[in-house]
Amino acid sequence: MASAKAYRLSCSILGHALDVRGLAASVFPEGGFVSVSRDKTAKAWEPSKSPNGGFVEMQCMKGHNNFVTCVCIIAPSDAHPEGLIATGGNDHNICVFSPCKADPLYILKGHKHTVCSLSAGKFGTLLSGSWDTTAKVWLNNKCMMTLTGHTGSVWAVKILPEQGLMLTGSADKTIKLWKAGRCERTFTGHEDCVRGFAVVNDQEFLSCSNDSSIRRWLVTGECLEVYYGHTNFIYTLAVFPNGQDFISAGEDRSLRIWKKGECCQTLRLPAQSVWCCCILDNGDVVAGASDGVIRVFTESEDRMASAEDLQAFEDELSKATISSKTGELGDIKIEELPGREHLLEPGTREGQTRLIKDGEKVEAFQWSISDGRWIKIGDVVGSSGGTQNTSGKVLYEGKEFDFVFTIDVNEGGPSLKLPYNVTDDPWLTAHNFLQKNDLSPMFLDQVANFIIENTKGVTLGSETGHSDPFTGANRYVPSVAEGGSPAAADPFTGAGRYIPGSDSSEAASTRASDPFTGSSAYFSNAHHSTSTQSKNIYFPKTDAVTFDQANTTQILAKMKELNRGAPDDHRLTDDAIQKLEKLLSAVTGLSHAETPAAEQIDLLWKTTYWPEDIVFPALDILRLAIRHPVVNEQLCHEDVRVQFCNHLLNLMNPQGKAANQMLVLRTLCNCFAAKRGQELLMSLRETVMSRAMELKGVCNKNVHIALATLVLNFAGSLYPVPDLEGKAQCLSVASMLLETVQDKEAVFRLLVALGTTVTNDATAKGLARSLGVKSQIAKYASVSDPAKLAECCRLLLDEL
Repeated sequence: MASAKAYRLSCSILGHALDVRGLAASVFPEGGFVSVSRDKTAKAWEPSKSPNGGFVEMQCMKGHNNFVTCVCIIAPSDAHPEGLIATGGNDHNICVFSPCKADPLYILKGHKHTVCSLSAGKFGTLLSGSWDTTAKVWLNNKCMMTLTGHTGSVWAVKILPEQGLMLTGSADKTIKLWKAGRCERTFTGHEDCVRGFAVVNDQEFLSCSNDSSIRRWLVTGECLEVYYGHTNFIYTLAVFPNGQDFISAGEDRSLRIWKKGECCQTLRLPAQSVWCCCILDNGDVVAGASDGVIRVFTESEDRMASAEDLQAFEDELSKATISSKTGELGDIKIEELPGREHLLEPGTREGQTRLIKDGEKVEAFQWSISDGRWIKIGDVVGSSGGTQNTSGKVLYEGKEFDFVFTIDVNEGGPSLKLPYNVTDDPWLTAHNFLQKNDLSPMFLDQVANFIIENTKGVTLGSETGHSDPFTGANRYVPSVAEGGSPAAADPFTGAGRYIPGSDSSEAASTRASDPFTGSSAYFSNAHHSTSTQSKNIYFPKTDAVTFDQANTTQILAKMKELNRGAPDDHRLTDDAIQKLEKLLSAVTGLSHAETPAAEQIDLLWKTTYWPEDIVFPALDILRLAIRHPVVNEQLCHEDVRVQFCNHLLNLMNPQGKAANQMLVLRTLCNCFAAKRGQELLMSLRETVMSRAMELKGVCNKNVHIALATLVLNFAGSLYPVPDLEGKAQCLSVASMLLETVQDKEAVFRLLVALGTTVTNDATAKGLARSLGVKSQIAKYASVSDPAKLAECCRLLLDEL
């Protein structure tokens, strides 16, 4: 007797000409869904108003020039109250549609290969994964950042509920957790390509893989549970609204219902690949498969198909053919199989498969707990046990194939073997052959066409036309295996000695000083009791923040002291010391009559190549000198700027001296004081900020302040220009630093950098929201000391 809680077919929808590759429950129309297919179309379906129920096509959307692989729904907004539909395709593009229009509103271009996964987050953020091994973050119609780190195709992506967290899963068998554009954690455990994700709650998610397993993870990295039940690749997952139960589908022709951690029902489909599934608002589940049919299953008796349609579905299932080559039925030897009497014994678990010999045929049956009976799921073809002579197969590496071609790649070189079965997809076979033998993908069409030409007229079954070029009936096979100085102490020469970048008055700097540099008598509104409303005097901050304070006497004294012990090839003459003294006097304003000479600048630059232990006085002079237009022009000129920047970045390595790290960062900040230095750093922004971020773990507040100032200066330079990628990097870097930095001055400068980046830029503002900046900075709104920190924070929160 059928259980009231068992899923049964509700309807079958014949709307696509080829494989249905993606499904997503829609916001509009309510109760509907969207499907995408290898036939290059996306279709929006709405519940039918007819007494028979089912679904009707509301819109057919076209925008891709090759097959469509994935779909997701972008949540409604003021601009798009019905939400948007995003689709990814083999043409490398993402098309974004309004539910009621056939043509895309816009097309996102940037990936270099098939876009195979999509996920939408808050504020319109879109995450895409591609065969080009990258994931990209989009906002509106712009790419905000590219996530790199995987060594194989990125088959799965998901934006998590906690703002700023994103997941990617890859053919390299790993899962990566990203925060604000940086990889925070890599999850390992799957033994094959990771294919799909589903969010359980704020702290947990599910992943599925070609290794036939489903894993439940904590975002902190622990694997809580592994679920087994599928016998082949698992392509997709979806979680029920209760956050516990879920569904999965895969290459074993099944859609499985999981409740309380157990597979409680297995729904077999008359198609080899069940590519996708989703859950509707009413609890019904939808599956798309390689036969081009969309099937809806329901627990509700009111929505179940008629008895005639249910029987027709069962009959269709029983007529399907199952290739023994899939491996899901084990090694089949006809002479050892039992007869139909074996079906009199009940099964022991849901979905259990039993093979029966009926004369020369082999039939497969599945046990249904809800029906209490064995249901035929198909006839098995290609059973093993024969020899090459009797089966007509060719043995290669212990397996049987219809063909094994000999391919001569290089004249005079060794020949390569290309095994092929007629049920295989020639494009997938060609791809695997090229990857296995480390050959250029440029030969893909040539090899595939060779296979097609040499196997003409040889077909078997209906699988050939419906398999994905890389993951079809014969499966996708991954081609890849896989402390610091105390902040309060002088880290170089001990207490009471010369401290790089400081002077004797620095400790006296108080709240009445400039909020960035400590100079001048700066007061914010927070310091005036008569002020009734805060005025934004903090951002946008477009002029460069520089490190100007210095005790030139101590700098020179330390340089002379260290020079006496310097190696012979680095030791300066007395004349050279005098030239550096004149340079320092000229760039610090002590000698207004003198202009830095080219000879003095060259000498300073050579001195920065002193050994790491003694170079810091030279770097301190460079930090001061680079502000001067003449020095800035000479050192940041096109002819030498790459050498200049590379040398500084090498001195900034995370394993180096904290003094050098701080002074290099301050030098980079001071480069922004003149046009040539600003141009240099803007041209190398991505490299400089990425290398600087390697210092975020250094436990030194002066390093953190300099690091925050560098981000601020980049933000100020980007403010007047429409460089969304640059602004995205500023937002990402600032957000990540806020998780590490404790010093309040550094935090303040990061808040100003964020405010400068989002002011008058709606796209950057939206990305900041999607990164979770508001929740990240909210705690600073109540800080009492210094007052500027809380005041700036509140202004930034208002801006967001």
